[in-house]
Amino acid sequence: MAKKNNLLKALLYIAAIILVAGAGVAYWAYNNIMASNVQVPADETKVIYVHSNDTLEDVLGAIRNSGALKDYDSFAWTANLMKYGKNGVKGGRYVLKDGMSNRQLVRMLASGNQTAVKLTFNNIRTINDLAGRLSQQLEMDSLEIISTLNNPDIQKECGVDAANIIAIFIPNTYEMYWNISPEKLVKRMKKEYDGFWNETRTGKLARTGLTQLQVSALAAIVEEETIKKDEQPIVAGLYINRLKKGMKLESDPTVKFAVGDFSLRRIWGDHLKIDSPYNTYMYEGLTPSPIRIPSISALDAVLNYREHNYIFMCAKEDFSGYHNFAITGAEHAANAKRYHNALDARGIR
Repeated sequence: MAKKNNLLKALLYIAAIILVAGAGVAYWAYNNIMASNVQVPADETKVIYVHSNDTLEDVLGAIRNSGALKDYDSFAWTANLMKYGKNGVKGGRYVLKDGMSNRQLVRMLASGNQTAVKLTFNNIRTINDLAGRLSQQLEMDSLEIISTLNNPDIQKECGVDAANIIAIFIPNTYEMYWNISPEKLVKRMKKEYDGFWNETRTGKLARTGLTQLQVSALAAIVEEETIKKDEQPIVAGLYINRLKKGMKLESDPTVKFAVGDFSLRRIWGDHLKIDSPYNTYMYEGLTPSPIRIPSISALDAVLNYREHNYIFMCAKEDFSGYHNFAITGAEHAANAKRYHNALDARGIR
């Protein structure tokens, strides 16, 4: 009887040890999987970028190097347990949040639950400038963007030609995924462009006598002529007056574009002889395409242009950024003389 009691006690003891060990393992596993393992200071943002051609090792290395994990080994163990990366990894921009567990982090990566970027672009003059700005904020490189914008099929789908495709990029802030493809990006911009031209704006086209693309072309000139938003509708009205009269626009910024140098401080006679369809001193009408991506304020300035009789403008001699406007050539000549004298006085060539 004593032997049986001892055996029973031994079995109970072993069972207790197994239960305690099992509980310990269970607690260890639970802690590795479910406990908080991501630590991000309140004043910081930790982001993991997973490129389209990254491997599991690349992702694990990026996470290790982020310095956001309290215990990297427990994360690697959890990722292996959850079979993360078995069928490849999903690219994207992933924001690590303070307090995340290994399980939450693995699930975010495995599901491709990335955080969108706020894409912005402004003060853009050329396709190369645009490609460079976009590539700084998205996974795609500038050559991919340029190639897509130069794709005739993409241009046809957007209803524009090679020169005017830049016009569908309306400067604003857009939320989109970091690893969006160039093709989807252009289609998104076309959708935003179509949304910009709502019923209110399209209703104002008849008043201007312009098409949507021509509004972009004129808005680009207006914005290059003046940085003063309160002056833009006046400048727009001036150029519309010249268009209606069949006069050449004679806009200095178009000459700078034709020359390929926006840093020019003064326009000289040789510049005006540049044979380019963008030289509005040589050719009548608007430029074939925008000489920059116009802002929303410039586009709306054209649609809401101020009605007046001005057909001449010249920068003010006080270099305030504003302009003197004139109706007659004599008035304009006097304004121009004062401005050129001011340039000479400052030694600006």
